[in-house]
Amino acid sequence: MSALIARNPDLPLVERLADLAVDALIDEADLSPKPALVDRRGSGAHSDLHLGLMHASALALWPCFKAMAEAAQAHGEIGQPLREALGRIGREGEAAMLATTCGVNTHRGAIWALGLLVAAAALAPDDDSAPALALRAARIALFDDRAAPQTDSHGARVARRFGVRGAREEAQLGFPAVLQHGLPQLQRSRSEGAGEQNARLDALLAIMATLADTCVLWRAGLEGLAAMQQGARAVLAAGGSASLAGRRQLRALDAHLLQLNASPGGAADLLAACLFIDSLGSL
Repeated sequence: MSALIARNPDLPLVERLADLAVDALIDEADLSPKPALVDRRGSGAHSDLHLGLMHASALALWPCFKAMAEAAQAHGEIGQPLREALGRIGREGEAAMLATTCGVNTHRGAIWALGLLVAAAALAPDDDSAPALALRAARIALFDDRAAPQTDSHGARVARRFGVRGAREEAQLGFPAVLQHGLPQLQRSRSEGAGEQNARLDALLAIMATLADTCVLWRAGLEGLAAMQQGARAVLAAGGSASLAGRRQLRALDAHLLQLNASPGGAADLLAACLFIDSLGSL
């Protein structure tokens, strides 16, 4: 029996998936100390965000994730109809998020990543391994949403300008930053005796070390991206966030990114995806 089915068997599958998605967002927000991101210490590089707002936003998205899981169950297969249903539900979820946050974008990227993964999990709950889940999510993401408004997001503009992958392409490739870096580092740090919070911080840093984070590129260009990637590698090379030397490097990275006003929001969204997959008992 899969870990997903075994957990809270009295609740419908769609509610369990929505619970896990919201839990992943709240756990990501609470994780501290994250470099230049909202956490329990403060607002990081954001003047319009705080931890309470992140919690409220996450809770407001529960109906969205539940509806996405229901849509996957109703359609029963990957295809254009499911992709467009998820797009419609995602836009409704974004509207609910913005209503809750008075117009502040807290979780737009996370709606995309977690929505795909929730739908992928609902399609085949008996096959919740990380590779299988990511492959199903990627197949959904490859379809165009013909009803989507033709808007040019910050992420899309930055991806074109710098020739990097955006959130769409990351999903279409099966979330390589999560499967190749975040999840392996999470497991490695746990096996080496790091506490859960430090293991999750290390997973975030592993994602930051390789991701072309469009949030950082938008705010601080290539200088900010280099600072993020090199600083994250330095923390891990020093022994990770559970070591004294790693903590020194983490404080230096935090200060540098704050100076550049560079917040790795894309990496934070992918950490939430990482935590969601991990909560299914995937690896």
